[in-house]
Amino acid sequence: MKKYLVTLVPVLMLSFQPDSPLTGAPDNGSPRSTPSTTTIDDLKPSISQEKVETLVAKLLTTYHYRKVRLNDSLSSVVWDNYLKEVDNNKTYLLASDVAGFEKYRYQIDDALINGDLTAAYELYNVFRKRFLERSEFIKQEIKKPFAFTADETFNTDREKAAWPKTVEEQNDLWRKILKNQALELKLGNRKDSVVTATMNQRYANLDKAINRIKGADVFQLYMNSFAEALDPHTNYLSPTNADRFNQEMSQSLEGIGAMLQEDGEYIKITNVLPGGPAFKSNLLKTNDKIAGVAQGDNGAIVNTMNWQVDEVVKLIKGPKGTIVRLQVISPNALAGAPPKEIRLVREKIKLEEQRAKKEVIEVTDNGKAFKIGVINVPMFYRDFEGARKREEGFSSTTSDVKKFIEELKVDKVDGIVIDLRDNGGGSLTEAIDLTGLFIPKGPVVQVKESTGETEVYSDKDGGSVVYDGPMAVLVNRFSASASEIFAAAIQDYKRGIIVGGQTFGKGTVQTLIDLNQWLPKEPEKVGQVKMTIQKFYRINGSSTQHKGVTPDIELPSAFSAEEYGESSQPSALPWDQINSTRYDLSRGLDDKILTQLRSRFDQRLKSDPELKQLAQDLNEFKKAKENTTVSLLESKRRKEREEAERKRAAANKVSQMSAPVDETGSPSPDTAKKKKDLYLNEAGLVLADYILAQK
Repeated sequence: MKKYLVTLVPVLMLSFQPDSPLTGAPDNGSPRSTPSTTTIDDLKPSISQEKVETLVAKLLTTYHYRKVRLNDSLSSVVWDNYLKEVDNNKTYLLASDVAGFEKYRYQIDDALINGDLTAAYELYNVFRKRFLERSEFIKQEIKKPFAFTADETFNTDREKAAWPKTVEEQNDLWRKILKNQALELKLGNRKDSVVTATMNQRYANLDKAINRIKGADVFQLYMNSFAEALDPHTNYLSPTNADRFNQEMSQSLEGIGAMLQEDGEYIKITNVLPGGPAFKSNLLKTNDKIAGVAQGDNGAIVNTMNWQVDEVVKLIKGPKGTIVRLQVISPNALAGAPPKEIRLVREKIKLEEQRAKKEVIEVTDNGKAFKIGVINVPMFYRDFEGARKREEGFSSTTSDVKKFIEELKVDKVDGIVIDLRDNGGGSLTEAIDLTGLFIPKGPVVQVKESTGETEVYSDKDGGSVVYDGPMAVLVNRFSASASEIFAAAIQDYKRGIIVGGQTFGKGTVQTLIDLNQWLPKEPEKVGQVKMTIQKFYRINGSSTQHKGVTPDIELPSAFSAEEYGESSQPSALPWDQINSTRYDLSRGLDDKILTQLRSRFDQRLKSDPELKQLAQDLNEFKKAKENTTVSLLESKRRKEREEAERKRAAANKVSQMSAPVDETGSPSPDTAKKKKDLYLNEAGLVLADYILAQK
């Protein structure tokens, strides 16, 4: 069986994905706005890119887990993807532009095979011309004073909108876009002169960003439209972005402890590193978008919309002990809600702060007090070099958790909760070894190749069990990969109770391919491909892909499967099932007990004031998110903003809050003010119910 280096931490892409696209195409008689005085030369493909196009098409159709055929059906999907990448909000291209390119819809499959990039570059060059026309309109529109006295609205969600049919319709659309942005700024207590200056800077940044786009960026955009049609974790990286992926992103961990990538006009947080200021503050989350950066307590906010990721990294990084302020837009932000400002103190990330931690909490159930040990595992880490050299005491999740279990047994805890919330994965070896601490022996996960060959990975500790007492595993929507393997194994063995939210659903493995190895005669770098090659399956034969792990006891959550996780991606590989492998069930947890635990939880959900309030807040928040239309009348918008702020504050209760932090991002010494973590407390109560049910 062919072996691959398996990394379960999601690979972070730096692909440039503008909110709108760049293009050039044949004149199709569409109406135009006033021509720009600025002219630009059309971008053209290189001979090297044509070779790479053919190579990538061959690699992905031959070796990708999904044995896809290049045909008209796939061609149509790729073309829709590319249109979306180029003009995501449908604000630059006209309907006649899009119609003029329909002739290419069912030709992309042939173009990929033959190294033909005509359609990709023609569309992008038309976009560039449309962008210049819009840029001239925007400059003139911003010069006019904005009036917010007309009772009109703007829908911020343009996913299902149509491209404008005429220039007049497009002008009105952009008038509302600019008016909405200016009103957002004004409601943030900015003077009119500051609003105008900020708007000018925002679109000057966008002009710079578009002007920097080169043929390599267009090619990457187009190739990713193809690659991501196969699955969301398959990507093409241009030479420049491959270098960033391999080098600069590791450096971006310094300072606040967050990984970044470009996402339309914003810079998005793709990962918050455990142990860093961002993680400890609990203020910055995965998928948050950065709109501005300021230095120190008094520095002016620098608008970073439409900046490149490396430029924003330079602003955020800085000497240890210095302050950086970020303007952040939450993925849960309601339409019209203002950015929030967070303050962080930069520091050097310490490895030991990424490691597992333990605590003891007390819960009272049916009048009886229970001591519950909690082990928080933020990631599945392993010192592979130390392990290879067989160094004594090398860093690993399993060894740390084993030590904590022994300490908790000395503390005479009644049960243990393994907290995997927001754990995005890590070492497969550690997921398997950690499972081995709780089961005598047996399989943990199955891995299937694209060829259909399957291998079973088993616990290797010789049958020893470190902890055989009552246990629960706490998960949420952002528990992924290795976390899902561990939680699924514990659930399948009926070894413990899974509590929380449905997990992410990433059950695939990727490998990175250097394309120069396949094109050895190319003098320049030609980029890399990240490709899905394997899938994970539970020991019961069910895939963790797409569905993730469904908890035994499901807690209220703000994160729906439609918006977050693998199932929110149209091209995600489907859930499926293979044969179960042989394993011996634990005798502690049966269906009768699970029914009792669910009944007890349902009773608390109806009677516990905090849980009832949480469920109510989340329901209100979900309804509010569905409304994407905002008023452009200032008096109405102020009321909408106040309501949005109230609902956002309520939704923030969803966040994991184990302890308050001070202004430096460090845990507060005043433990008496420790905030109640509703989810952890509920996991403790479920575990207490389980202990009582066993007796």
